[in-house]
Amino acid sequence: MSMFRTAFLLLAMAALGAPWRDASAVQATAASSAAPVASSGAAAEMISRAEVSRIIGNTRRIVSPNGVDERIKLRIGGIDQWLSIRGRDRRNPILLFLHGGPAAVTMPASYTFQSPWEDFFTVVQWDQRGAGKTYAANTEQQMSPGMTIEGMTDDAAQVVQYLRQHYGKRKIFLLGHSWGTVLGTRLARQHPDWFHAYIGVGQVVNVRRNEEIGFAFALRAAKADHNPQAVRELEALMPYPGTVPMTLQRIGTRSKWETYYGGLTHGRKDFSYEADAEGLSPDYDQAGLDAIGKGSVYTLNHLLQPLLDVDLDDMTDFGCPVILFVGQHDYTTSHELAEQWFGRIHAPSKHMVLFADSAHMVMQEQPGRFLMHLVTDALPLAQKLGDAAPAEVTRGD
Repeated sequence: MSMFRTAFLLLAMAALGAPWRDASAVQATAASSAAPVASSGAAAEMISRAEVSRIIGNTRRIVSPNGVDERIKLRIGGIDQWLSIRGRDRRNPILLFLHGGPAAVTMPASYTFQSPWEDFFTVVQWDQRGAGKTYAANTEQQMSPGMTIEGMTDDAAQVVQYLRQHYGKRKIFLLGHSWGTVLGTRLARQHPDWFHAYIGVGQVVNVRRNEEIGFAFALRAAKADHNPQAVRELEALMPYPGTVPMTLQRIGTRSKWETYYGGLTHGRKDFSYEADAEGLSPDYDQAGLDAIGKGSVYTLNHLLQPLLDVDLDDMTDFGCPVILFVGQHDYTTSHELAEQWFGRIHAPSKHMVLFADSAHMVMQEQPGRFLMHLVTDALPLAQKLGDAAPAEVTRGD
């Protein structure tokens, strides 16, 4: 279940002795300390987190006359849910990003990779039920009735309907990352006529089998590295996942060492870069940052056990095009399972891209190639329907 990254990697790891900082520590440090910035004089000037965030926000401000740059709160599924909607030409197709986790919001760190997408798409980041700013906007009692896979799929459907109606789009692109692929797969199969394509990134297929493969990778890597601590901690979990109840500690230990050996981000041993970026987010204030960890704990209390039963092996018939982006080093959601699943898919068209230098965080690990394939493989599906802004004009000498 370690595909559900923030809940385990950024909350459980401090208690498990993980070799990186937890999210709350990163956020507290970013909020309370100042960053040194060289001035014109010999001394360094100190600026606050708020000022850094303001600067980042100003650099990405959308000023094009037909652009859209909104942070809005909508009534979805009986609660208030937050969206960020950004693009430089509202005539472009809409791309709805379903974040991972569950409760691993993408909105606060999206500034690190999303801005170039906004030339070609109107990109929507949505803090799902129980996550981030949406968690902060509601009481836990208000959110609980819909805290199921079915309820959150219905939330996603309502978000799509709002976007189609408000922006006058017949279809949009649906991109799911990690846990977001659970919702995305279900929604794309239920309402194929709503979507230019379903785009799965870090595709979930079979959670129990995924756990077995990720655990085997981590143990194999630990033995090859002659790491007695990792081997000891992992072997203590065997058989894994087994038949004992799945706990945060068991999943966290597996996730810690799988991440340490590059199964989350290829070539990195930790996830601190994401937490650091969140701490400087221009889209989040401190209350929103504080809500990330709280929302993860709350969400796990509702979804931890049901997630072990997620099995999309037989969900292979789609009425809309399907595109998979697969990191070839991904053991957070097994690249092997995703590749096998893709081979069984039946759809009007299907396309898979393998990213040779990525694991699970493909959009951040190879951002240029990720965008290139969005533009070359996905965007033409909207252009066929005329749902795209006119191409730029190129003049010769």
